[in-house]
Amino acid sequence: MALLGLVLSFAVVTAANATPITTLDRKGAWVSVEAYGPNVIHVTIAADKAEALKAPGYGILADHADNAAFRQTSDQSGDTFTSPALTLHVNAAPPPHAQGAMERYFLPTLAPVNLQVKNAKGETIVNMTGWEMSPHEVAGEATYQVGATFTAPADEHYYGMGQNQESLGALDLRGRTIDCQHWYDAPTGETVCVPFMVSSKGYGIIWDNPSATRFVAGIRGRTSFQSKVGERVSFFVITGDNPEAIYSAYARVTGKTPIPPKAAFGLIQSKARYDSQAEVLRVAKTYRQKGYPLDVMVVDWFYWTLMGQLDINPKEFPDPDGMNQQLHAMGMQSIISIWPRFERAGRYFSELDAKGYLLKDKNGKTVDGLPFRSDRTGALIDSTNPAARKWYWEHARDNILSHGFDYPWLDETEPDLVPDGFFYSIGSGDRYHNVFPLLHVEGVAQGMRAWKPNKRVLILSRAAYLGSQRTGALFWSSDIDPTWEALQRQIPTGLNMTASGIAYWGNDIGGWQFLPQTSNATKPLLLDPSGARDTVGQNNDYPELLTRWFEYGTFLPTLRLHGDRKHTEIWAFGKPAEAIMARYDRLRYQLIPYLYSQAKITYDTGTPFMRPLWMDFPNDPNVVNLGTQYMFGPAFLVAPVTEQGQTEKNVYLPAGSDWYNFWTNEKLTGGRWVKVATPIDQIPVFVRAGSIVPLGSDVQSTASKQSITEIRVYPGKDGDFVMYDDDGTSYDYEKGKGATVTKLHWNDASGALSVAGGDKAFAKTLQGLTKVMGK
Repeated sequence: MALLGLVLSFAVVTAANATPITTLDRKGAWVSVEAYGPNVIHVTIAADKAEALKAPGYGILADHADNAAFRQTSDQSGDTFTSPALTLHVNAAPPPHAQGAMERYFLPTLAPVNLQVKNAKGETIVNMTGWEMSPHEVAGEATYQVGATFTAPADEHYYGMGQNQESLGALDLRGRTIDCQHWYDAPTGETVCVPFMVSSKGYGIIWDNPSATRFVAGIRGRTSFQSKVGERVSFFVITGDNPEAIYSAYARVTGKTPIPPKAAFGLIQSKARYDSQAEVLRVAKTYRQKGYPLDVMVVDWFYWTLMGQLDINPKEFPDPDGMNQQLHAMGMQSIISIWPRFERAGRYFSELDAKGYLLKDKNGKTVDGLPFRSDRTGALIDSTNPAARKWYWEHARDNILSHGFDYPWLDETEPDLVPDGFFYSIGSGDRYHNVFPLLHVEGVAQGMRAWKPNKRVLILSRAAYLGSQRTGALFWSSDIDPTWEALQRQIPTGLNMTASGIAYWGNDIGGWQFLPQTSNATKPLLLDPSGARDTVGQNNDYPELLTRWFEYGTFLPTLRLHGDRKHTEIWAFGKPAEAIMARYDRLRYQLIPYLYSQAKITYDTGTPFMRPLWMDFPNDPNVVNLGTQYMFGPAFLVAPVTEQGQTEKNVYLPAGSDWYNFWTNEKLTGGRWVKVATPIDQIPVFVRAGSIVPLGSDVQSTASKQSITEIRVYPGKDGDFVMYDDDGTSYDYEKGKGATVTKLHWNDASGALSVAGGDKAFAKTLQGLTKVMGK
């Protein structure tokens, strides 16, 4: 539906069908209730009725509210709202009584509100025991700290809440306190707030507040959300007995995840930075000469003459149009970094300052840099202002993208210029701390869609918020270190980010920060670094680290090499490393038919295809806190190697299935840990019995037509796979046009693979393409 696409209004308005089912008077508290379909209920609580009646905040698609499935009943116990999928009960106000001494001193002055949500089975899964509005002053504004508290059963587990890089392996958030706020300088790597929590009890909570929020997960029997600024409590409860039910409802509330251009699934080559068009073209041509597949070349920062000049330095890039024409002729596309910052000396600063299009301080003056974090120059475009968003997009389009660049990289979208204590057009940076990446990226996404209405949007973005998945952005974990520790943190980080509804997440393969020229290796090296001295100096284990990282990246939604070092291309780290990365590069392209089919499922259902094991194996207690391995689509279990010198690794194979070692085809039973050999050219990858995996032909990029060369069947259970393909670039798929859908079914008893739909000529070749593994 178009409403779920990219062309969305930023205005937060209440549509006719978004009128609340009712607003309840709880004798000093107002409780507004509305629905977004049968398994989503939105609750707003405030001391002021007008606040309770306000529409939901940024990121929420208010015109998707739909109360039709619910009916309301009332009795002495309170008010009950029932649909086929859930029941919400809001307790009646307690009868008045004389307060004792303890209550006079310690009882909150707020009128009490308690509510419960039951699932379709009648089981209570959410029990809100209290709410908070504590008055204080923020950025000169009288406001409140707002929050809500829920009971936390001992067997409940919590996931999501955006990107948090504190964990080295544990996935469950239970027992942790998460500061849900965009924070580039977080000690373990940038945090990104997407306030969507998913529980093992079959529900999710969307916390509707963009200020800095503290999430306390299952501590002292309680789970709570607490936001720095607000005049109400607003949250959504989504129920579902499987991930598809929960994430499709999340998409209904915040927007669908579009299918990216097919090029997004190929290799993306980046560096901080390629300092000339000659270097960009040299690297691109070398990939082609070596026969290594590549889809996208990236031009990173400081190609401009001044930050905010929104130009391309003609000394270094004398003919960007010609450069892009050459890339396109090689079957490649391009991404270019465009920053939201403007130096005073630049040609646009005075204009933007006069129009009020930049972040302001309390005196109404433009904020220029943040000396306290060594970020000393440049003002931030105020993307909360629709006029500023329009200005920014038009100038980025006309000055930069119009030179043949395919897609923008919107860096610093957290934003890097921390807004706390300063002011956007819509209010204080404290009140709207987390909303910038949604508004900034979606402003460009809308502009791109209008400019080229049948070319899919792709944007590289460093931060996200509720609804950011609908922008067509690829998100990454920011400027992480080139270390084994940073690699280890990426696994649980990415799994909770995708569990937050952000399916297209990745990281800088190899780490971004400057590469120390010394080594900390403690075990024998698995790769000879002697051919990589020009890049790594005496960092002897870095070729091994990069190779392991690339192996992991092959099984990420996006595969992008990047880093602040002399070279980042796969041939720059010695011949042994090059041979292994080239092998995985080709494997990545063989997997594109499989990956692209998962992209369609994500578009249809909202479920991520890189997902923690608890989503697929909810009845296996051994996976609830396992953040060191994951499912990559329905078939693959991936356990990246994150230790230097590691030649074997313990891997858990979930119960309820048999598993095949992807490299050896050995069949193993599930429900147990196994020790797996991990020579430098292998990370543990297993395939679930009953899986069907299509493999594509060798291509140099997704610009080439790719045929199916093999269909692997892993027997042991009946299986299905829906193979999806389209032109890879247009929006025809939204209209149901131009797609090829081939349904494959494996009958394990008969040992036969059948096909329905798709290309009739393909069906005739099925027998010759099918390979039953383990036989």
